[in-house]
Amino acid sequence: MYYTLKPSFLGRDKFIATFMSLGYRLNKRRNHTKTTVASRIYYPNLIKGMQVKSPSTIWQSDITYIPVGSSFYYAVFIIDVYTKKIVGYQVSDHMRAQANIMALKMALKNNQAPLIHHSDRGSQYMYKGYIEILKSNNCQISMALSAQDNAYAERINRTIKNDYLEFWKPKNLLELKKAVRKAVNQYNNNRPHNSIRKMSPIEFENNWFAESTFNKPIITIFNNEVNV
Repeated sequence: MYYTLKPSFLGRDKFIATFMSLGYRLNKRRNHTKTTVASRIYYPNLIKGMQVKSPSTIWQSDITYIPVGSSFYYAVFIIDVYTKKIVGYQVSDHMRAQANIMALKMALKNNQAPLIHHSDRGSQYMYKGYIEILKSNNCQISMALSAQDNAYAERINRTIKNDYLEFWKPKNLLELKKAVRKAVNQYNNNRPHNSIRKMSPIEFENNWFAESTFNKPIITIFNNEVNV
């Protein structure tokens, strides 16, 4: 909110303290629905401590549940770790791997394939068709043991659900799909991030590719074996 409004009369810390005191904060909803059924076969984590310097180096993906009335639906998101852009997504009424494949095809249609695709160890990510698409695009496959190791994807789940859908309150699957599409568009085009020069993902990506003199940050992936 601060970087969007850019008030000239108020510093960031004072702005945050003032709005927190007025009750402008998010109520975090606890996730009681399991969306990961771990596969017995998995790939090692390739990204711990890795330095990321460009788009399409690492994509992270995860599945989350979304309650709508008395029903539960599911969303797959794929995020570019460097630009923070949601490159692919899919909303469905099931947890089958076909939804993940559709999200991945969307991401590959509009973006360069990543050097590394990283996810949790859910069986959807070990599905033969999904693995074949990654390998055919020369993507290395990396998998997390804990949610902490898949933090960027976990965070985007919370952001879309808590910052957008919670306030729009879709009433059925059709409305949910429209709301997610709207949320992704707003997130990619309007939401600023400190780690990408306080720009939105699309703005940052456009500047990164367009300007040779653009100050390009380096992002270091958290390593819980070192960063303790």
